[in-house]
Amino acid sequence: MRTTRSTVVLPMPARRALTKLGHDLKDARRRRRIPSAVAAERSSISRMTLLKVEKGDPGVAMGIYATVLFVLGLSERLAELADPGQDRMGLQLDEEHLPQRIRTSRKNKKSE
Repeated sequence: MRTTRSTVVLPMPARRALTKLGHDLKDARRRRRIPSAVAAERSSISRMTLLKVEKGDPGVAMGIYATVLFVLGLSERLAELADPGQDRMGLQLDEEHLPQRIRTSRKNKKSE
């Protein structure tokens, strides 16, 4: 594999996640009995690019990963990756910054 800027600065947990994604995509394709040539054709990519996807290459565009997920019938899960409702840390941070009390403005008091 050629060393690019994306491979050099990619944090190790992100690299592992991409590698796992690639292996999972390969397994999904094989379980569906879709040959790599057919999957590549349906994704409008070369077999070499599909091989890179299945290895979790970080140099492959996210859109190509999304297309391969679509071809395998897994694209709905892509939309859930950064779903705010599933973001435990973000929800916890929001909860920590909730106001202690809520005051009504003076304008609202006069109109009542």
